[in-house]
Amino acid sequence: MKNRKGVTLIELLIVVLILAALSAIAIPRISQSATNAKAKSCATNIDILNSAIELYNAENDAYPTNLTTITGDTSLFPDGAPVCPITGEVYSTTLSNNRVNATSHSH
Repeated sequence: MKNRKGVTLIELLIVVLILAALSAIAIPRISQSATNAKAKSCATNIDILNSAIELYNAENDAYPTNLTTITGDTSLFPDGAPVCPITGEVYSTTLSNNRVNATSHSH
């Protein structure tokens, strides 16, 4: 036999099938991780808003009437009101028991 140079079609097809199988496993996991990270970021934003409400209460001896009072304070939120990373919307300004209700904004 002569010295072989190159790759046969069968070897190339096997490599392509292996790569396809690996990508079929990896791509859904990566996209799911991004969704989970956004949901956790949203929950963190809600915790930060609730902490800011408590800080406002400690400084003013009263809870704010709505969330705009907190998010409009540039000393608390210099970059503006936080937005939900999933929907891109500002959180509801209505407070439930002096809190941003995480269950009404669940993903």
